[in-house]
Amino acid sequence: MDRSNHSSGATMEFLLLGFSDLLHLRGLLFFIFLVVHLATLTGNLLILLAVAVEHSRPPMLFFLCQLSAIELCYTLVIVPKTLADLTSPVGSTISFVGCATQMHLFVALGGAECFLLAAMSYDRYAAICRPLHYAVMMSQDFCLQLVMICCLGGFVVSLGLTVSVFRLPFCSSHRINHFFCDIPALLHLACTKSYTSELPLLAACIVLLLLPFLLIFVSYTYITLAVMRIRDSAGRGKAFSTCASHLAVTLLHYGCATFMYVRPKSNYSPSRDKMVSLVYTNITPLLYPLIYSLRNKEIKGAVRKLLQKKLARPNWNILKGRSGLGRPAAQKP
Repeated sequence: MDRSNHSSGATMEFLLLGFSDLLHLRGLLFFIFLVVHLATLTGNLLILLAVAVEHSRPPMLFFLCQLSAIELCYTLVIVPKTLADLTSPVGSTISFVGCATQMHLFVALGGAECFLLAAMSYDRYAAICRPLHYAVMMSQDFCLQLVMICCLGGFVVSLGLTVSVFRLPFCSSHRINHFFCDIPALLHLACTKSYTSELPLLAACIVLLLLPFLLIFVSYTYITLAVMRIRDSAGRGKAFSTCASHLAVTLLHYGCATFMYVRPKSNYSPSRDKMVSLVYTNITPLLYPLIYSLRNKEIKGAVRKLLQKKLARPNWNILKGRSGLGRPAAQKP
């Protein structure tokens, strides 16, 4: 192939087609995405604020706070530009550097979430299988180190993958049939037909998906064996209920990620990939706060305290002012 048809580095631009094939639905899509995005920001910010005002933060609350922070950044990397692009009938351009930055942040945050879910499964293992040593095993310093390792691991793997993908020669057509710079869409544009172009993605999937999943599987194997030894059925149900929200989030996250990235480039389908991407960039970040708020007693208690502090106290002051209860009693002569 003629070298002139290949990309010229940072001077090249990509055209994100997005939903340009659904011109008649752009207004409706914009409204739906905006509502879901605002609800996602509200839910995750509520969890962050609820945990911030807590004086005692057990490890699970600390991990949930980090998970919400990752989800906030995760959606801000993708959704605002998607909303802006919906105002254009023919898609929008994104620079070579901008596309690489978006992909790097997207993969780094997704990878950090994979590692964090594995750390949370270890927390559940320590709480159920080693309750007497839980405070020592999950100390504040150790939890902080785990979170730092999760974030650093996602950043390093993402950096290697991003460099590998954007070193590929891209053909003269720079039209990405997607609403953000996703890996399968970029690999589909690469001129090379060799399977070696997919090796960096395969290595990243092993590190970011397979290894954390194995750790989660091992943790829950020990948890299941420990719970089955509990004779009281109510005790078994209580033990399993503490893991229900984490399991639900793990299945959602790994289900979408596995479907999207653990497959050969030949199975790429733009329309199908866009639909699945809508789920894990818009729906799952909205569901995570709901799942943890409904299933986790600690986060429900933290949210309840936050709402009581922000809402109940001002209303009580207003009532006191209206009824005269807050006025000093008149002194007797």
